[in-house]
Amino acid sequence: MSGLLDGVRVLDLTNVLAGPVAGYQLALLGADVVKVELPGTGDLARQLGADPGLSSRNLGASFLAQNGGKRSVTVDLKSDGGREVFRRLLGIADVLLENFRPGVLARLGFAAEQLRAEFPGLVYCAVSGFGATGPDSDRPAYDQVVQGMAGVMSVTGTAAGGPLRVGYPVCDSIGGLAAAFAVAAALVRRQRTGEGAYLDVSMLDAALTTMGWVVSDYLVAGREPAPMGNENRTSAPSGTFRTADGALNIAANRQQQFERLCDAVGRPELLDDPRFGTREDRKAHRAELTAALEETLRCRPAAHWDALLTRAGVPAGPVVSVPDALASAQVRHRGLVSTVASAAGDLSLLGLPTRVDGQPVPPSSPPPVLGEHTDEVLAELGYAPSEIAALHEAGAV
Repeated sequence: MSGLLDGVRVLDLTNVLAGPVAGYQLALLGADVVKVELPGTGDLARQLGADPGLSSRNLGASFLAQNGGKRSVTVDLKSDGGREVFRRLLGIADVLLENFRPGVLARLGFAAEQLRAEFPGLVYCAVSGFGATGPDSDRPAYDQVVQGMAGVMSVTGTAAGGPLRVGYPVCDSIGGLAAAFAVAAALVRRQRTGEGAYLDVSMLDAALTTMGWVVSDYLVAGREPAPMGNENRTSAPSGTFRTADGALNIAANRQQQFERLCDAVGRPELLDDPRFGTREDRKAHRAELTAALEETLRCRPAAHWDALLTRAGVPAGPVVSVPDALASAQVRHRGLVSTVASAAGDLSLLGLPTRVDGQPVPPSSPPPVLGEHTDEVLAELGYAPSEIAALHEAGAV
């Protein structure tokens, strides 16, 4: 299957997560992503992850997760030879992706305005915690810091137990997806006009964008958002309910769904209770409604109610572990996880979250060993074998 971005070359100077997520999505879509890393150490994520053995080999699980389908080139941008290699790479690149703190690449001699003048068709995407401008632009950014400053933690958990961070680096992840989306859009304009772009992606902005309904409650309705645990502010019963053996999510957001729910669980009398007559009534008496439903739900296991409610047309589903989610029939049917042979052994990796022309899209190749493709790419740039050897000798690559 032909990749949607076949023929597009991306220089990926990113580290750890937000930037590598963007580069990985572009690689999954078919771009030739050349990961430019520091000689000797490379992406910090190479030393991160749950398997110390892999981390000691510069193949940390955190790195493996987001770098399939890329080629690794080691270049020292602080050396004259390394900067020349990078300039040649820019000459054949369509996209430059980086997530240094704002100003780092400019200090190395590659400011955005200089690159735009020299390479007018280049799509330059800079991903940072807070954006390239503004009073917080120089602030060091980690996902948890951004979660806190975006208000994400203020609406997660409960009033008694919060604030809580989301259990995975959501701001890094959405920042990377936002960057990949912007790059793809910029490439469409470039194809039409020949004009490149400078894309300034802020993880803070991206996080706030994902909170559209929560933000709108404040900006439009004047209501300050507050944590509600597993409840849905817009409706009831809509949240997580206890069963005989585990948690079950139920989202009976519409009147018809509520009626079907009451009928399915054998509690038709709840329909005649004035506390639960309308959506607003149910929201006002949320706790009482939850208690009434759980009286019945706790008599049977979650799987029983899941099957029953699904047949009745009531949105519901069990709360499962990550291993159970990956092993589910639906995820396996979609082909989201694929196995590739690599230097770290056979790896199970997530692919593109979108099927293309009816087919799943796995990574085209395994995550690279540090510097695995340096000589290959240098040869593509026109360097002779003797010149490549000299660059290695000088420590430029």
